[in-house]
Amino acid sequence: MAIIPQQTLFVWNEIENLGDLERLRLVIEYMPDEELMEKLEKERKNGRDDYPVRAMWNAILAGVVYQHISVESLRRELSRNGQLRIMCGFHTAKTKKYRCEKKTEIVPPAWVFTRFLKKLYEHEEEINKIFEKLVEELKRLLPDFGKDLAIDSKAIKSLAKRENKNRKADGRRDKDADWGKKEYRGIREDGTAWEKIVKWFGYKLHLIVDANYELPVAFSVTKASQADVKEAHRMIEKIAEERPEILEACETMEADRGYDDTKLIKKLWDEYKIKPVIDICNKWKDPDGTRPLEGHENVVYNYKGNVYCYCLDTGKKREMAVGGFEKDRKTLKKLCPAKQYGLKCKYIDRCSAKKGIRIKLDVDRRIFTPIDRASYKWEKYYNKRTSVERVNSRIDETFGFEKHYIRGKKKMTVRCGIALCIMLAMAVGRIKEKQQEKMRSLVKTA
Repeated sequence: MAIIPQQTLFVWNEIENLGDLERLRLVIEYMPDEELMEKLEKERKNGRDDYPVRAMWNAILAGVVYQHISVESLRRELSRNGQLRIMCGFHTAKTKKYRCEKKTEIVPPAWVFTRFLKKLYEHEEEINKIFEKLVEELKRLLPDFGKDLAIDSKAIKSLAKRENKNRKADGRRDKDADWGKKEYRGIREDGTAWEKIVKWFGYKLHLIVDANYELPVAFSVTKASQADVKEAHRMIEKIAEERPEILEACETMEADRGYDDTKLIKKLWDEYKIKPVIDICNKWKDPDGTRPLEGHENVVYNYKGNVYCYCLDTGKKREMAVGGFEKDRKTLKKLCPAKQYGLKCKYIDRCSAKKGIRIKLDVDRRIFTPIDRASYKWEKYYNKRTSVERVNSRIDETFGFEKHYIRGKKKMTVRCGIALCIMLAMAVGRIKEKQQEKMRSLVKTA
């Protein structure tokens, strides 16, 4: 029987291929923002309603979708784009007196946007609730959503260039940002080492994303100096407390060596049964790069988890084959290379590793993890880590954080939250409409 592989339910390229109006339509239709709208309308009460709350909120969403970096840029777009105005909810022009003259305003003036944004910054909790509702909806639509997660942080510069000596709040100066630094190191093809240091003044956006669908699952914004590992612990604990179903559904978590931490690895596996796939730093000072494995006279291992046995006759070193993880024993199994690869070994009968060996994870929790670092499986899962980098890239290029006018942690958190909600709403809308299209085609066929 011919087996047809299941089609992917969602890929981000589908969103990128849509026009701006179509993407905005998806966002407006599938954003679960009713609770936020009701609260904002209740706060306005009997006040002037020249520019309705819902129309203003839609305009803010449009500003992100259309990649406008400022209010004035968005207002110019609304002035010249009649379809966009109607979609946002600005159906009629407003005629007002200004210094004894009548002026017709097609779009809200800048100060209206400023006041509305100020109101939004007071509703960070509601924005977070919208984000969580969208994640829940994606879990319902995509059965394997959250199976593999990836975590990383992203540098976001503040509009401010440095710390202000005047610490008094005035609504403009950035009192929350500080200096952050990221170091990148590697080895060139010719064997020489390279190093790159990036410094910035601002914040960090910490993201946990679904590694298969490239969609955010959790986020937090901190000062730029906040350590990635420390924030990872806090985010995982918060998810465990507020949304435990996410960790229950997760099988692996991928991260770069910035998250190489024994406590984090132990927490993921021991407490939540999530297999950590985290790159490792070389913290050894050993001159030969290997250490003997206790209980075996001719077996050694390196910091990357590769295990070798030495021939008792020639002293030749061979890497042992991967034998998998034994969950009940909490051990990794390594197999004799001579038996697995058909190699000749004169003294195999005297070798203590001829029947294979078991290595307890407790030998070194950083090196020996449930998915063997020396296996192709580990490499396959680690390659999924790039999903979070692609999400970071979209935040810059598609959602306007490469150039912005944001100062202050509260503003940055709300603006990041809105951008991520838009990303999720687009995905939810696209998936639902694709399913409807498939249902219609099935009905027609029948």
